[in-house]
Amino acid sequence: MADPISILKQYWGYDSFRPLQEEIIQSVMEKRDTLALLPTGGGKSICYQVPALAQEGICLIISPLIALMKDQVENLKKRGVSALSIYSGQSRRQIVQTLKNAAYGDYKLLYVSPERLETDLFKEYLPALGINLIAVDEAHCISQWGYDFRPSYLKIAALRKELPNVPVLALTASATEEVQMDICARLGFATETVFRQSYERKNLSYSVFKVDTKLAKLVDIVKKVAGTGIVYCKSRKRTVELAGLLQMHGLSAHYYHAGLETEDRSKRQQDWIGNKVKIIVCTNAFGMGIDKPDVRLVIHADMPDCLENYYQEAGRAGRDGKKSYAVLLCDDKDAKDLADLYKTRYPSLEEIRKVYGALVNYLHVPVGYGEEHSYAFQFDEFVRNFKLKGTHSLYALKALEADGWIYFNEKNFSPASVVFTCDKEHLQFFSDAYPHYKDVLTTLLRTYEGIFDYPAYISENVLAKLLRTEEAGVRKALLEIDSFNTIRYTPQNTRPQIIFREGRPAVQDLTLNLTEYNKRKAAFIKRGDNMIGYTRITTCRSTYLNQYFGDKTPPCQICDACLSAKRRGLSAEEFKTISTLIEKELVQKSLTADELLGALKAVRKEKVWTVMNFLIGEKKIMVNSTGSLDIHR
Repeated sequence: MADPISILKQYWGYDSFRPLQEEIIQSVMEKRDTLALLPTGGGKSICYQVPALAQEGICLIISPLIALMKDQVENLKKRGVSALSIYSGQSRRQIVQTLKNAAYGDYKLLYVSPERLETDLFKEYLPALGINLIAVDEAHCISQWGYDFRPSYLKIAALRKELPNVPVLALTASATEEVQMDICARLGFATETVFRQSYERKNLSYSVFKVDTKLAKLVDIVKKVAGTGIVYCKSRKRTVELAGLLQMHGLSAHYYHAGLETEDRSKRQQDWIGNKVKIIVCTNAFGMGIDKPDVRLVIHADMPDCLENYYQEAGRAGRDGKKSYAVLLCDDKDAKDLADLYKTRYPSLEEIRKVYGALVNYLHVPVGYGEEHSYAFQFDEFVRNFKLKGTHSLYALKALEADGWIYFNEKNFSPASVVFTCDKEHLQFFSDAYPHYKDVLTTLLRTYEGIFDYPAYISENVLAKLLRTEEAGVRKALLEIDSFNTIRYTPQNTRPQIIFREGRPAVQDLTLNLTEYNKRKAAFIKRGDNMIGYTRITTCRSTYLNQYFGDKTPPCQICDACLSAKRRGLSAEEFKTISTLIEKELVQKSLTADELLGALKAVRKEKVWTVMNFLIGEKKIMVNSTGSLDIHR
């Protein structure tokens, strides 16, 4: 068994672990079921990747995020770690090949989407995989009382029965105490070994602005805060609108949402990560798995539906430990819309049956058929053809999924892949017979290591650039070569999918577990009330957030509520007088805090400190690299 620190140094180049990582790794290597609550950017993946490499066998990672799986696998390959992934949208042939590679090849990590666990194909190969650890990412998804319940996660308990001596590591960034207990219970923890970092972010200043015109306030804030930022919106249309507004005011901004082409999304993301663009205006499709420590500002232009989402998204600011800002813009309409949102998110059984009837007609599924069959599904076309309301239909499908009738994969971004299906002798013969394909074949072999033996994810765009041709031409050539049985080329699939879990019943016979459904609805309403409460408090916002997750922390002194409380300790006239005196002293030269207090010795120290802290928080004055105070220019 290898030493975890040596592995960390060899593959990641770090000399030491982040807080709690080493304790979590030690716990799972001692075969203890473990729940790890680490904030966004806290290094959750290291907690299973290191023990996977330290032990014999392979680590099974269960994750619902296909795009994140793909990124993790690619990043591990770059570090010299062999990893594989299986998810919805792959063909049976691809899955079989991946499982064979996992069972008989030299691989250390296998990423699997939760719905794959219960398939006969996966169960067939399970005994041969030699699993040493089960890592459950986004573990809050297993709890019906959590904010992102996914019924496919409930199947993990059955997997544990097949692998009784394999420990489980459950990982999440945010979970209330109720959800933490539910995670441990549903995963069948023998003992509750829980590691939890504090939810307190001492460098993150939370603010809420209730405004009549969000757009004007947005521009004002972005202009004031230096460094890169994220603006979260609820709709794709709004991302375009707000990015355009920022650009009109001379600010560098891009919009980002899941409807963009893959290459376009990747470029915009990289432009922002590389600081070529200051602000990325996006839906919540953006941010998962992105490691950018120097984000100075996260603004929510629309109110999130729960504190779990808000905490995770706001927490993408200031991961480098430097002062950063999390701002929520809201108005009275936001609160009313959130209070009423349960009516859309939890449609009636009658509405659900109506959508189900339309679905089986759209997909031409006869009564009693469809079990475990996957259907390509175009949501926009579906609601248009049957004259349905889009949002209501979406949540009717989610209700059917939560009750175990279907699996609904909204974002099936399966990357393109290629593997050679011939031997080298045949390849040489083919290249001689069809020389116009030689450059494409040679570029594939040079660019993607191991492609002759195993399927490799490829980018037609990258190949086009290397070949100095058009992307469409590369796709055409790959399809033609595939037709000669020289390669197996699977083009990228971006269409959503519906998978039926059961043979479909007649519409009037469709039932739901309404008791559990109504409990989930009540939990949703409670989460909305807590989110609205966050916008209305006059006490410390950081303390309110932390207490929601079970953390008891003192006031942060840097959120808008704390700063206002400090300011309220002085009269407006006193505050203005002391503020003017401080700025007058600092205009002449930089001063340390003690020097400034000495220069203003006629004023009570407590009052100078109050005004000074407020001016620092508002970025009117700043602490420079030598620790002295300056006017913020």
